[in-house]
Amino acid sequence: MIIDTHCHFDMMPHPEAYISAKEKAGDIVIGMTNLPSHFRMGQPHLRSFKHVRLALGLHPLLASENKNELPLFNCLLDQTSYIGEIGLDFSKEGITTKNDQVFILRKLLEKLKGKKKIVSVHSRKAEREMVDLLREYEIENVIFHWYSGPIDLITPILDMGFYFSVNEAMCISKKGKAIIERIPRDRILTETDAPYNERTDIQNVLHYLKMESTDVQLNFMRLLKRIKA
Repeated sequence: MIIDTHCHFDMMPHPEAYISAKEKAGDIVIGMTNLPSHFRMGQPHLRSFKHVRLALGLHPLLASENKNELPLFNCLLDQTSYIGEIGLDFSKEGITTKNDQVFILRKLLEKLKGKKKIVSVHSRKAEREMVDLLREYEIENVIFHWYSGPIDLITPILDMGFYFSVNEAMCISKKGKAIIERIPRDRILTETDAPYNERTDIQNVLHYLKMESTDVQLNFMRLLKRIKA
């Protein structure tokens, strides 16, 4: 069983074929959405699936121009156990909407506080701000997706009980390797971030990590148990 905790199958050329194949294989796949309206559109198609799930998201790079979807996020919140992709992006691509991103993320975290959800976060160039906000709103059960931030922030993130999802691209970059080295194996989950990431072979990730798919499965089940308790 392969576990992909962060991909965007709704953005693939043939999502129906993709998720049907994953379901048939027994793989666990959590599909992120970039907007609440995308979740609303996709969720009815997945109700009969056992292994494939859809997460409710509001991507930071789309948040500023889609503030009007905040009420919809709130309305849909109880329809899924998975939240993503949400977060902050202060890279060149997102820095101009920094203030809007923080405002919108605060609104999302207000609604998530006290809820039993698994939350996949985007934190590019905004890792410290992301950690501070998660701490402020006492958000639990967080997965840092494709973490690329400061090495010294990894320990505080771990101390908060959070996980990291690792993809193939991280396993071949110098920074990615340095990050992976600092993460205990019992806090690692696997992801593809397909179709935005061209390197999507989770078997290669497992090989690099010297982990079995069952190890990742145990990690995921441990996290899942937190929201089922």
